[in-house]
Amino acid sequence: MRVLLDTNILIHREAAAVIRDDIGDLFRWLDRIRAEKCIHPHSIEEIRKHQSKEVVRSFEAKLRSYVQLRTIARDTPAIAQIRQSDRTTNDSIDTDLIREVVAGRVDLLLSEDQGVHAKAKLLGITDRVKRIDSFLEQIVRQHPELVEYRVLAVRKEYFGNVDVSDSFFDSFRQDYPDFERWFNRKADEIAYICRDDGDRILAFLYLKTEGPDEPYGDIYPMFSPKQRLKIGTFKVVLNGYKIGERFLKIIFDNALKQSIDEIYVTIFERTPEHNRLIDLISQWGFSRYGTKISDGGEETVWTHPFSRRAMRDHPASTYPFISRGAPKFIVPIRPEYHTELLPNSILHTESPMNFVENRPNRNAIRKAYISRSYFRDLRSGDIIVFYRTGSGTGPAHYTAVATTIAVVESVHLDLPDFESFRAACETVSVFTDEELRQHWDYKPRNRPFVVKFLSVYSLPKRPNLSQMKDEGVLLEHPRGFEPLTDQGFYRLLEIANATDCPIVN
Repeated sequence: MRVLLDTNILIHREAAAVIRDDIGDLFRWLDRIRAEKCIHPHSIEEIRKHQSKEVVRSFEAKLRSYVQLRTIARDTPAIAQIRQSDRTTNDSIDTDLIREVVAGRVDLLLSEDQGVHAKAKLLGITDRVKRIDSFLEQIVRQHPELVEYRVLAVRKEYFGNVDVSDSFFDSFRQDYPDFERWFNRKADEIAYICRDDGDRILAFLYLKTEGPDEPYGDIYPMFSPKQRLKIGTFKVVLNGYKIGERFLKIIFDNALKQSIDEIYVTIFERTPEHNRLIDLISQWGFSRYGTKISDGGEETVWTHPFSRRAMRDHPASTYPFISRGAPKFIVPIRPEYHTELLPNSILHTESPMNFVENRPNRNAIRKAYISRSYFRDLRSGDIIVFYRTGSGTGPAHYTAVATTIAVVESVHLDLPDFESFRAACETVSVFTDEELRQHWDYKPRNRPFVVKFLSVYSLPKRPNLSQMKDEGVLLEHPRGFEPLTDQGFYRLLEIANATDCPIVN
């Protein structure tokens, strides 16, 4: 694989101080898969003009470790059209980099530049122009045999037991001059933390509950009195495991338990790390509210109204709430895939150690289900109940159980070819590319379709098939997407003790 690296990625790699923790992970993976790390002549020129002599010196010393493109591709009509909107030298260089992908001279372009990705979307090559996180997610899924460590479960830990001098917190020290003093004052408070097997910190999350009397004199416009959840400290090192989505699930779970009216976070907009956090939360209902003046300068304030409403056409924006009026379905999932896709719904008979969060699909809220069901008339916002089929250790009436409630986000029907199918499943399916190929080729006259869904709620009690029939939830063993009546669905919630299921009018 020939991978072209954008200039900013190269600069971060060669910087004297570690600016982005994920850059090291990226280059380790590129080496593991034996990718050719390519650089464009324009990138060489840009770096040689960099203001940091240390960056230039480091880059020149390592230049031979990269594959330099000796020639450049010519403009195609599509590239020429894109180029018409270029206004600056940087815009033109971005187009030159993308041109190498269009020409097929490189297999992939890695870039964190929003303009590059906007151009890739216009050209229809988003599968070949990736951000670091999506690339790492793809590689981890395609090469599980190369994973050197497992991501440990997220744990609660006292601030006082965490080494504040760890390089993980360098970006916070740069943003907030008083960070270490603030951190040490929190010694007896709880944070959520995730480490790898080498005890390296991969993610950190601190949440603070604030009541209606909380003063907000440094936020403009002024907040009105509400019960709020503040995301005080939130950072995730990109490593291909979607830990960011797992931490968002923790944030939303806390907001539900504490009857929060609004969630908010303040963010500097100075670095790619800040922009990546904004990209993440923007997908899940956060929007820019205003500004806050802190010791480190001006931050933007992002809020998420937790107003117990459900947008059926865009369920991620009001996650985890689901609409009472939405159509409801039950769908079977085989035991060997169930807990791999829905780890929060692990059965008491399964060992949690077999489902440590070491794959992207296990941490993600957004997931994919592959089906050949005759019934395909699903819509965004529809409710799905996942039903784990019998395990083979006893009669199906007693070993087959309902476990999880989810909401449909999108349905991908009539996929024209395998690449379209694979792209629909990428990073959110339990299957490797080889297994996806087997699914695609299994019945050529009945190709599979893909349902992307958001995992919402694990049933406290797991009604088995016998109970569901006795209680009128089901008439027969469900096959494919089986419609549920409102009466049957709410009876299922009753016998499952699902009193806190986030279903709203």
